[in-house]
Formats: sequence, structure tokens, C-alpha cells
Amino acid sequence: MFTPETFAFLRDLRDHNSKDWFDANRDRYERHCKAPLLEFVGAMRPYLEQISPHFVGDQRSVFRIHRDVRFSHDKSPYKTHLAAQFRHSMTAGPLTEAVHAPGFYFNLAPDGHDDMAGVFGGFGMWQPPPDALHAIRTRIVEYPDDWETAKAGLTLHGSSLKRPPAGYPADHPLIEDLKRKDFIAVANFSEAEALRPDFPARYAAAMAKGAGLQKFLCQAMQLPF
Repeated sequence: MFTPETFAFLRDLRDHNSKDWFDANRDRYERHCKAPLLEFVGAMRPYLEQISPHFVGDQRSVFRIHRDVRFSHDKSPYKTHLAAQFRHSMTAGPLTEAVHAPGFYFNLAPDGHDDMAGVFGGFGMWQPPPDALHAIRTRIVEYPDDWETAKAGLTLHGSSLKRPPAGYPADHPLIEDLKRKDFIAVANFSEAEALRPDFPARYAAAMAKGAGLQKFLCQAMQLPF
């Protein structure tokens, strides 16, 4: 699946991020990056089925290597990491929108590489839009015990409001969770782990720890789990 050549290509791409270089090395990308990532996505299907039958792993799960540079000062044409999103089957729209819905995320890049450095997986909801954020907060208030169970044993990451959101008292016992703008947890892996033949199972085991959180968020979104 992933090999040392995968990481070697991404390191070289960081140092030679241009269309001419990429075109000259496209075969390396196809063989050592795109093909292994698709293989990884396919290997995840039976594991996802065990977590929930509603999360999908297919070609649509893979993010494009091309960067959207329209609104960026950095005009480098290519991402220097590989990424995939195992989206909920009822999530409509392109993958760029699905990243804000309940899902499992996968990222692979050399350590210390860029702002998406390292190999890691994540689950939950990243930067949900306002209506979804309101639905999550409402469910937390209405089902506080379920929320405590859902996040038990997890360290949640992401950004939060500095002040309580409108309509919620500052002294609410779950105010720190109600201030969240992200509901995600992350599992980190080493490059050596990503090269192991059992890496899909290792990644899946880490993601399975988020089943309770995913179920709670799906219920808030009125999605089956």
C-alpha cells in the first residue's frame, strides 16, 4: 500500500511544486500516491461497515491533489499531502462540502512537512455551518447525559467562541462544549506505522473509538447511524 516512495514523492513535491515538475513526475504520483490511497480507501470499507453502514469509502472519498488557489496568496498548484474523507452516505454535494458533515478524515504527509504535516485520522464534524452548529448545541442541552457518554475518553480539538453563544447562559454546566465551533477528535500515527501492512486495521481501530461521538452528531443532524 503506502511505501517509502509515497513519502519521497511528497517531499520532492514540496521542493518542486510546479506544473512542469509534476507533469514530468506524474507516473510517480499515480503509482506511489494515488493508487495506494485508493487501495487504502477500498481496504477501509469492511471496517467502516463494522462502525456504521452509513459511511462510504469509494473514489469520491479522495481529495484532489490540485489546490484551489483562487483566494490564496500561495499560488503553489499542488497539495503536498494526501487526504480522504469517508463521508456519510446521505451527505449531498461535493467533497469540499462533505468535510463539514459527520465523517472520518485521513491525512498523510511527511512529518514536519507543512500545515497538514504528519499521518493522522480524525472524526466528528469540522466547522459545521450555523444551522448544523445550532442543532448540535440544542441536542447537547436536551441530552446532556448522552453527550457526556459520547465524548467520554476523547480529547476534542478545534476552535471555540470566546464568549457563550447567543441564547446560552454563561453558567451552563456544559458551556465550554456549547462554545465549540468544531467537534472533532484526532489520532496521530508515525510514518513507520503508515508503511505497515496492518495500517488500515490500526487506523480503523482509532476511528472506531469515535463511534459514540459520530452517533450523537448524526442524531443531531437527523441522519441514520
